[in-house]
Amino acid sequence: MLSFRAANGKLRPKLRSLPKLRPGWALIRVRLAGICNTDIEILRGYHNFRGTPGHEFVGEVAGASGVSAATKKKWIGRRVCGEINVSCSAYGYKPVCDFCRRGMKTHCARRTVLGIVNHDGAFAEYLALPLENLHVVPANVTDEQAVFVEPLAAACEILEQVDAEKFKSAAVLGDGKLAQLIARVLHTAIPSVVMYGKHEKKLALARRAGIATRKVRGDALDLKRSKEQFPLLVEATGSPTGFALAQQMTEPRGTLVLKSTFHGAAPVETWPTVVKELTVVGSRCGPFAKAIELLRSAKVDPTPLITRTFPLAEAHKAIAFAQRSGAMKVLLKPSPV
Repeated sequence: MLSFRAANGKLRPKLRSLPKLRPGWALIRVRLAGICNTDIEILRGYHNFRGTPGHEFVGEVAGASGVSAATKKKWIGRRVCGEINVSCSAYGYKPVCDFCRRGMKTHCARRTVLGIVNHDGAFAEYLALPLENLHVVPANVTDEQAVFVEPLAAACEILEQVDAEKFKSAAVLGDGKLAQLIARVLHTAIPSVVMYGKHEKKLALARRAGIATRKVRGDALDLKRSKEQFPLLVEATGSPTGFALAQQMTEPRGTLVLKSTFHGAAPVETWPTVVKELTVVGSRCGPFAKAIELLRSAKVDPTPLITRTFPLAEAHKAIAFAQRSGAMKVLLKPSPV
Protein backbone atom coordinates (compact mmCIF):
# COMPACT_ATOMS: atom_id res chain seq x y z
CA MET A 1 0.00 0.00 0.00
CA LEU A 2 0.96 3.63 -0.43
CA SER A 3 1.61 5.53 2.78
CA PHE A 4 3.40 8.72 3.78
CA ARG A 5 5.94 8.96 6.57
CA ALA A 6 6.97 12.01 8.58
CA ALA A 7 10.73 12.40 8.46
CA ASN A 8 12.94 15.45 8.96
CA GLY A 9 10.04 17.88 8.74
CA LYS A 10 8.65 16.48 5.49
CA LEU A 11 6.21 13.85 4.27
CA ARG A 12 7.84 11.15 2.20
CA PRO A 13 6.01 8.43 0.21
CA LYS A 14 6.62 4.83 1.21
CA LEU A 15 5.31 1.58 -0.25
CA ARG A 16 4.76 -0.90 2.58
CA SER A 17 2.84 -4.03 3.47
CA LEU A 18 -0.68 -3.85 4.83
CA PRO A 19 -0.82 -3.45 8.62
CA LYS A 20 -0.73 -6.70 10.59
CA LEU A 21 -3.85 -7.21 12.67
CA ARG A 22 -4.03 -8.22 16.31
CA PRO A 23 -7.04 -10.25 17.51
CA GLY A 24 -10.10 -8.04 17.64
CA TRP A 25 -8.62 -5.47 15.24
CA ALA A 26 -9.88 -4.28 11.86
CA LEU A 27 -8.18 -3.39 8.61
CA ILE A 28 -9.70 -0.18 7.31
CA ARG A 29 -9.47 1.15 3.79
CA VAL A 30 -9.20 4.93 4.05
CA ARG A 31 -11.78 6.82 1.98
CA LEU A 32 -10.85 10.33 3.13
CA ALA A 33 -8.32 11.71 5.61
CA GLY A 34 -8.17 15.22 7.01
CA ILE A 35 -5.09 17.32 7.65
CA CYS A 36 -5.09 18.80 11.14
CA ASN A 37 -2.86 21.43 12.75
CA THR A 38 -1.47 18.61 14.89
CA ASP A 39 -0.18 16.93 11.71
CA ILE A 40 1.63 20.14 10.83
CA GLU A 41 3.06 20.38 14.35
CA ILE A 42 4.24 16.76 14.06
CA LEU A 43 6.37 17.80 11.10
CA ARG A 44 7.83 20.48 13.38
CA GLY A 45 8.70 17.91 16.03
CA TYR A 46 5.54 17.53 18.13
CA HIS A 47 5.69 14.29 20.19
CA ASN A 48 8.86 13.38 18.24
CA PHE A 49 6.64 11.18 16.09
CA ARG A 50 8.23 9.03 13.40
CA GLY A 51 5.70 7.24 11.25
CA THR A 52 2.55 7.82 9.22
CA PRO A 53 0.59 10.86 10.50
CA GLY A 54 -3.14 11.42 10.18
CA HIS A 55 -5.87 10.84 12.76
CA GLU A 56 -8.97 12.27 11.06
CA PHE A 57 -10.50 9.76 8.67
CA VAL A 58 -13.53 7.99 7.32
CA GLY A 59 -12.99 4.53 5.93
CA GLU A 60 -14.45 1.15 5.10
CA VAL A 61 -13.78 -2.03 7.05
CA ALA A 62 -11.88 -4.37 4.74
CA GLY A 63 -11.03 -7.15 7.18
CA ALA A 64 -11.01 -8.25 10.81
CA SER A 65 -8.89 -10.69 12.78
CA GLY A 66 -9.59 -13.09 15.64
CA VAL A 67 -13.36 -12.60 15.68
CA SER A 68 -16.37 -14.74 14.87
CA ALA A 69 -17.87 -15.06 11.41
CA ALA A 70 -20.93 -13.17 12.67
CA THR A 71 -18.77 -10.29 13.88
CA LYS A 72 -16.95 -10.16 10.56
CA LYS A 73 -20.26 -10.08 8.72
CA LYS A 74 -21.41 -7.23 10.95
CA TRP A 75 -18.37 -5.07 10.18
CA ILE A 76 -16.98 -5.91 6.73
CA GLY A 77 -17.95 -3.22 4.22
CA ARG A 78 -19.27 -0.80 6.83
CA ARG A 79 -18.29 2.87 6.64
CA VAL A 80 -16.61 3.86 9.88
CA CYS A 81 -14.66 6.50 11.71
CA GLY A 82 -12.46 5.62 14.64
CA GLU A 83 -11.40 6.81 18.06
CA ILE A 84 -7.69 7.51 17.97
CA ASN A 85 -6.56 6.40 21.46
CA VAL A 86 -5.78 2.67 21.58
CA SER A 87 -5.81 1.40 25.16
CA CYS A 88 -3.79 -1.34 26.79
CA SER A 89 -6.83 -3.66 26.84
CA ALA A 90 -6.96 -3.55 23.03
CA TYR A 91 -3.34 -4.75 22.99
CA GLY A 92 -4.15 -7.58 25.36
CA TYR A 93 -1.91 -6.26 28.13
CA LYS A 94 -2.58 -7.75 31.57
CA PRO A 95 -3.29 -6.37 34.01
CA VAL A 96 -4.89 -3.35 32.35
CA CYS A 97 -3.78 0.00 33.72
CA ASP A 98 -5.55 1.92 36.46
CA PHE A 99 -6.94 4.49 34.02
CA CYS A 100 -8.57 1.78 31.89
CA ARG A 101 -10.03 0.14 35.01
CA ARG A 102 -11.56 3.54 35.83
CA GLY A 103 -13.07 3.83 32.34
CA MET A 104 -10.60 6.53 31.24
CA LYS A 105 -9.19 4.79 28.16
CA THR A 106 -8.19 8.06 26.50
CA HIS A 107 -5.68 8.44 29.34
CA CYS A 108 -4.44 4.85 29.30
CA ALA A 109 -0.89 4.77 30.63
CA ARG A 110 0.25 2.56 27.72
CA ARG A 111 -1.94 3.92 24.97
CA THR A 112 -0.89 4.60 21.43
CA VAL A 113 -2.54 7.39 19.44
CA LEU A 114 -3.36 7.04 15.77
CA GLY A 115 -0.94 9.11 13.72
CA ILE A 116 0.45 10.87 16.81
CA VAL A 117 2.01 8.43 19.30
CA ASN A 118 3.54 5.11 18.19
CA HIS A 119 0.71 4.19 15.80
CA ASP A 120 0.72 4.68 12.04
CA GLY A 121 -2.16 6.85 10.91
CA ALA A 122 -4.47 7.77 8.06
CA PHE A 123 -2.13 9.29 5.48
CA ALA A 124 -2.16 5.87 3.85
CA GLU A 125 -4.40 3.61 1.83
CA TYR A 126 -5.08 1.39 4.86
CA LEU A 127 -4.82 1.62 8.63
CA ALA A 128 -5.51 -0.68 11.58
CA LEU A 129 -7.61 -0.04 14.69
CA PRO A 130 -9.38 -2.22 17.26
CA LEU A 131 -13.03 -2.93 16.47
CA GLU A 132 -13.89 -1.42 19.86
CA ASN A 133 -12.62 1.95 18.58
CA LEU A 134 -14.89 2.03 15.52
CA HIS A 135 -18.18 3.87 15.00
CA VAL A 136 -20.51 3.21 12.09
CA VAL A 137 -21.25 6.25 9.92
CA PRO A 138 -25.00 6.73 9.26
CA ALA A 139 -26.16 6.52 5.65
CA ASN A 140 -27.25 10.16 5.54
CA VAL A 141 -23.80 11.41 6.61
CA THR A 142 -21.45 11.91 3.66
CA ASP A 143 -17.76 11.02 3.64
CA GLU A 144 -16.98 14.74 3.53
CA GLN A 145 -18.93 15.20 6.77
CA ALA A 146 -17.74 12.00 8.45
CA VAL A 147 -14.07 12.91 8.06
CA PHE A 148 -14.75 15.67 10.61
CA VAL A 149 -16.04 13.32 13.34
CA GLU A 150 -12.78 13.18 15.32
CA PRO A 151 -12.22 16.97 15.60
CA LEU A 152 -15.96 17.52 16.04
CA ALA A 153 -15.88 15.06 18.95
CA ALA A 154 -13.00 17.08 20.44
CA ALA A 155 -15.26 20.13 20.25
CA CYS A 156 -18.11 18.19 21.88
CA GLU A 157 -15.82 17.28 24.79
CA ILE A 158 -16.21 20.84 26.08
CA LEU A 159 -19.91 20.22 26.68
CA GLU A 160 -18.94 17.09 28.63
CA GLN A 161 -16.58 19.09 30.84
CA VAL A 162 -18.67 22.19 31.58
CA ASP A 163 -22.35 22.70 32.32
CA ALA A 164 -23.49 24.68 29.28
CA GLU A 165 -26.75 25.63 30.98
CA LYS A 166 -24.78 27.82 33.41
CA PHE A 167 -23.57 30.09 30.60
CA LYS A 168 -25.57 32.63 28.61
CA SER A 169 -22.55 33.60 26.54
CA ALA A 170 -19.20 32.18 25.47
CA ALA A 171 -16.28 33.16 23.27
CA VAL A 172 -13.90 31.17 21.10
CA LEU A 173 -10.44 32.63 20.63
CA GLY A 174 -9.18 31.54 17.22
CA ASP A 175 -10.73 31.15 13.77
CA GLY A 176 -9.03 28.03 12.47
CA LYS A 177 -10.44 24.58 11.78
CA LEU A 178 -10.91 23.39 15.35
CA ALA A 179 -12.09 26.81 16.55
CA GLN A 180 -14.76 26.80 13.83
CA LEU A 181 -16.07 23.43 14.99
CA ILE A 182 -15.98 24.47 18.64
CA ALA A 183 -18.00 27.60 17.91
CA ARG A 184 -20.62 25.56 16.02
CA VAL A 185 -20.92 23.01 18.83
CA LEU A 186 -21.20 25.69 21.54
CA HIS A 187 -23.81 27.44 19.39
CA THR A 188 -26.07 24.39 19.74
CA ALA A 189 -26.10 24.74 23.54
CA ILE A 190 -25.33 28.37 24.52
CA PRO A 191 -27.46 31.36 23.43
CA SER A 192 -24.62 33.73 22.48
CA VAL A 193 -21.29 32.61 21.00
CA VAL A 194 -18.64 35.01 19.69
CA MET A 195 -15.58 34.03 17.66
CA TYR A 196 -12.43 36.16 17.79
CA GLY A 197 -10.02 35.83 14.89
CA LYS A 198 -7.67 37.73 12.62
CA HIS A 199 -8.76 36.38 9.22
CA GLU A 200 -11.82 38.01 7.69
CA LYS A 201 -12.58 35.12 5.32
CA LYS A 202 -12.50 32.64 8.18
CA LEU A 203 -14.68 34.85 10.34
CA ALA A 204 -17.14 35.06 7.46
CA LEU A 205 -17.49 31.26 7.55
CA ALA A 206 -18.51 31.51 11.21
CA ARG A 207 -21.01 34.27 10.52
CA ARG A 208 -22.66 32.13 7.86
CA ALA A 209 -23.20 29.54 10.60
CA GLY A 210 -24.94 32.14 12.77
CA ILE A 211 -21.98 32.93 15.02
CA ALA A 212 -21.04 36.50 15.92
CA THR A 213 -17.45 37.51 15.23
CA ARG A 214 -14.87 40.06 16.33
CA LYS A 215 -11.65 40.94 14.53
CA VAL A 216 -8.31 40.94 16.37
CA ARG A 217 -4.83 41.58 15.04
CA GLY A 218 -3.13 38.59 16.59
CA ASP A 219 -0.34 40.61 18.18
CA ALA A 220 0.63 41.91 21.63
CA LEU A 221 -1.52 45.02 21.18
CA ASP A 222 -4.64 42.86 21.46
CA LEU A 223 -4.00 42.76 25.20
CA LYS A 224 -4.48 46.53 25.32
CA ARG A 225 -7.39 46.70 22.90
CA SER A 226 -9.54 43.81 24.11
CA LYS A 227 -12.11 44.92 26.72
CA GLU A 228 -14.85 42.25 26.51
CA GLN A 229 -14.93 39.45 29.03
CA PHE A 230 -16.86 36.17 29.03
CA PRO A 231 -17.87 33.62 31.67
CA LEU A 232 -16.74 30.82 29.34
CA LEU A 233 -13.84 31.18 26.92
CA VAL A 234 -12.21 28.53 24.74
CA GLU A 235 -8.63 29.15 23.64
CA ALA A 236 -8.14 27.48 20.24
CA THR A 237 -5.64 29.71 18.47
CA GLY A 238 -3.00 27.02 18.08
CA SER A 239 -0.49 29.71 19.05
CA PRO A 240 1.80 30.03 22.09
CA THR A 241 0.60 33.61 22.55
CA GLY A 242 -3.10 32.78 22.79
CA PHE A 243 -3.16 31.92 26.48
CA ALA A 244 -2.32 35.45 27.69
CA LEU A 245 -5.20 37.01 25.78
CA ALA A 246 -7.51 34.18 26.82
CA GLN A 247 -6.80 34.86 30.51
CA GLN A 248 -7.60 38.54 30.00
CA MET A 249 -10.86 37.81 28.18
CA THR A 250 -12.19 35.39 30.80
CA GLU A 251 -14.18 37.15 33.47
CA PRO A 252 -13.40 36.71 37.22
CA ARG A 253 -14.31 33.21 38.39
CA GLY A 254 -14.97 32.27 34.79
CA THR A 255 -13.97 29.08 33.00
CA LEU A 256 -11.10 28.98 30.49
CA VAL A 257 -10.89 25.87 28.29
CA LEU A 258 -7.55 25.18 26.61
CA LYS A 259 -7.63 23.38 23.25
CA SER A 260 -4.37 24.43 21.57
CA THR A 261 -1.56 21.93 21.04
CA PHE A 262 1.71 22.99 19.47
CA HIS A 263 5.38 22.10 19.43
CA GLY A 264 7.38 24.16 21.88
CA ALA A 265 6.67 26.23 24.99
CA ALA A 266 4.25 29.09 25.63
CA PRO A 267 5.31 32.26 27.48
CA VAL A 268 2.95 32.27 30.45
CA GLU A 269 2.25 34.64 33.33
CA THR A 270 -0.04 32.79 35.71
CA TRP A 271 -1.01 35.69 37.97
CA PRO A 272 -4.21 36.55 36.01
CA THR A 273 -5.47 33.02 36.64
CA VAL A 274 -4.77 33.37 40.36
CA VAL A 275 -6.05 36.94 40.79
CA LYS A 276 -9.25 36.32 38.79
CA GLU A 277 -9.72 32.86 40.35
CA LEU A 278 -10.20 31.26 36.97
CA THR A 279 -11.06 27.63 36.41
CA VAL A 280 -8.70 26.34 33.72
CA VAL A 281 -9.74 23.15 31.90
CA GLY A 282 -7.55 21.16 29.55
CA SER A 283 -9.62 19.54 26.81
CA ARG A 284 -8.63 16.93 24.25
CA CYS A 285 -10.54 14.04 22.68
CA GLY A 286 -14.29 13.69 22.96
CA PRO A 287 -17.48 11.66 22.42
CA PHE A 288 -17.79 10.27 18.89
CA ALA A 289 -21.45 9.33 19.35
CA LYS A 290 -22.36 12.95 20.13
CA ALA A 291 -20.41 14.23 17.13
CA ILE A 292 -22.03 11.71 14.78
CA GLU A 293 -25.47 12.67 16.08
CA LEU A 294 -24.81 16.36 15.38
CA LEU A 295 -23.96 15.42 11.80
CA ARG A 296 -26.87 13.00 11.39
CA SER A 297 -29.37 15.56 12.69
CA ALA A 298 -27.82 18.34 10.55
CA LYS A 299 -27.34 20.53 13.63
CA VAL A 300 -23.75 21.00 12.52
CA ASP A 301 -22.50 20.90 8.92
CA PRO A 302 -18.71 21.23 8.67
CA THR A 303 -18.42 20.85 4.89
CA PRO A 304 -18.18 24.63 4.19
CA LEU A 305 -14.79 24.41 5.93
CA ILE A 306 -13.32 22.20 3.19
CA THR A 307 -10.90 24.18 1.05
CA ARG A 308 -9.48 21.50 -1.21
CA THR A 309 -9.08 17.74 -1.67
CA PHE A 310 -5.80 16.24 -2.92
CA PRO A 311 -5.05 12.71 -4.10
CA LEU A 312 -3.16 10.79 -1.41
CA ALA A 313 -0.19 10.56 -3.78
CA GLU A 314 0.14 14.35 -3.48
CA ALA A 315 0.14 14.41 0.33
CA HIS A 316 3.36 16.46 0.41
CA LYS A 317 1.69 19.12 -1.73
CA ALA A 318 -1.43 18.98 0.43
CA ILE A 319 0.55 19.61 3.62
CA ALA A 320 2.22 22.62 2.03
CA PHE A 321 -1.15 23.93 0.81
CA ALA A 322 -2.70 23.43 4.27
CA GLN A 323 -0.13 25.85 5.71
CA ARG A 324 -1.08 28.66 3.34
CA SER A 325 -2.83 31.68 4.75
CA GLY A 326 -6.58 31.27 4.40
CA ALA A 327 -6.56 27.49 3.94
CA MET A 328 -9.06 25.63 6.09
CA LYS A 329 -9.67 21.89 5.96
CA VAL A 330 -7.56 20.09 3.38
CA LEU A 331 -8.41 16.46 2.64
CA LEU A 332 -6.52 13.50 1.20
CA LYS A 333 -8.33 10.94 -0.97
CA PRO A 334 -6.69 7.58 -1.76
CA SER A 335 -7.35 6.16 -5.19
CA PRO A 336 -10.47 3.94 -5.36
CA VAL A 337 -9.86 0.21 -5.13
